[in-house]
Amino acid sequence: MPPVRTLLLSAACAAWLSGLALAPAPAAAAAAAPAATQAAKDAEDAEDAELRALADRLLAQNVPDGAPGIAVLVARGDRVLYRGARGLAEVELGVPLSPDQVFRIGSVTKQFAAAGLLKLVEAGKVGLDDPLSKYVPGYPNGDAIQVRQLLDHTSGVKSYTGIDGYMHESIKRELNTRELIAVFKDLPADFAPGQDFRYNNSGYVLLGAVIEAASGRPWHEYLRETLLQPLGLERTGYGDVRALIPGMVAGYARRDGAVLPMAFLDMSQPHAAGALVSTLDDLWRWNRALHGGRVLSAQHYREMTRAHGKARHGEYGYGYGIGRMPMHGRLTYAHGGGIFGFASYLLYEPASATTVVVLSNDDSGAPGGIGLEAIARQLGAMAMGAPYPPARAVPVDAAALASAEGVYRLDPQRAWALRVDAGSLAVQPTGGGAPRRLTPVAADTFVYPDGIARLRLERDGAGKVAAMRYFADGEGESERSARSEEALPAR
Repeated sequence: MPPVRTLLLSAACAAWLSGLALAPAPAAAAAAAPAATQAAKDAEDAEDAELRALADRLLAQNVPDGAPGIAVLVARGDRVLYRGARGLAEVELGVPLSPDQVFRIGSVTKQFAAAGLLKLVEAGKVGLDDPLSKYVPGYPNGDAIQVRQLLDHTSGVKSYTGIDGYMHESIKRELNTRELIAVFKDLPADFAPGQDFRYNNSGYVLLGAVIEAASGRPWHEYLRETLLQPLGLERTGYGDVRALIPGMVAGYARRDGAVLPMAFLDMSQPHAAGALVSTLDDLWRWNRALHGGRVLSAQHYREMTRAHGKARHGEYGYGYGIGRMPMHGRLTYAHGGGIFGFASYLLYEPASATTVVVLSNDDSGAPGGIGLEAIARQLGAMAMGAPYPPARAVPVDAAALASAEGVYRLDPQRAWALRVDAGSLAVQPTGGGAPRRLTPVAADTFVYPDGIARLRLERDGAGKVAAMRYFADGEGESERSARSEEALPAR
């Protein structure tokens, strides 16, 4: 049989020899073009409707009636696919949450601070390999800590927000940069500079101090003048508790399921690690500018979004103020934020130029369900045309479940307990934390409550469960925890 290409060429020659045109006549082509355009538009509209339905469903599942809420924006390039909110901006007054309102964004601030620092590098005022002591004289071991290690959490500096009891009372004080650095500068380091990775807020306070020393301006004023104003981010700025911020929503906390006013902290203390406020629209514009080449040179954008040294975890890891993670195998940039009264998540998938912004005025994130990161990932995957498969439960053999009960250890510090719970398995860190009930979707395969992460049991030749694998993205890279002989801890 002749190859397909030969058949096609033969058909083309026969058509030409017989005087028949393979292309449609001009009138037919003109009619076909609008039809094709309409078909593409109809397909796009159907995809948009599916995404809007998913967004509405996730908001309904994660925001109880009469509670603080969540605002969401999903965009592909410059086209907004979804923009909405559910819940209350002020619970006491019953004021509905609006997608136009202003929220604290917590640690999403870090990518603004990182980009601002890199602008100083581009201007020749800071070097990434400069020692911290050049900008903060007298800092302990400051000659050994490089500026780049502040950016990617490899400095070893102790995080002041982890000091026992600090977040209860000490966080309420108004402190200048020097006073805030004095809180943690004499604490023992977690590790030698560059020898490990540990996320910490002190590093970004020090980064703010570097910005101030190199620019001669308070860190937030420098960001406003250098980034926010030129990019037209008019509703992004320092969340000063002593200022009236138009459109600012009230923040809330939870205790035993009850909604409470958020605890107080002075916003001088989150500093360059987390003191900015913003909106859905401004964060979308920021993503378009940062990832579209309008903030940094190509060289320094690559520097910011690449994982270096100990901050690299396989193909992914942490860049400068921004995380790298897979979403259906595609590289995605993202960062979350949590601060008294508020939670946030900002995601960007470069191949499809997809942005997802999720903001909450409840510092538990999504009390009714799966959390802001999972909301963002599910919507991002749908927007880029590769939705996560729905977790449809399948029947599981009770004996097979019981055989999986035990402790599974990843390393000396981390282990998990698996227990049978209501016809499935529940997983719980042995060191404490709430159990998460898993949905069985295939033999020895379970989906976490976020609808994304999966757990797969590994059995040996005799059929005994020997290990469990955790797939954060549902596929691809995984962590293997071997079954140990440890007894199950008390529930």
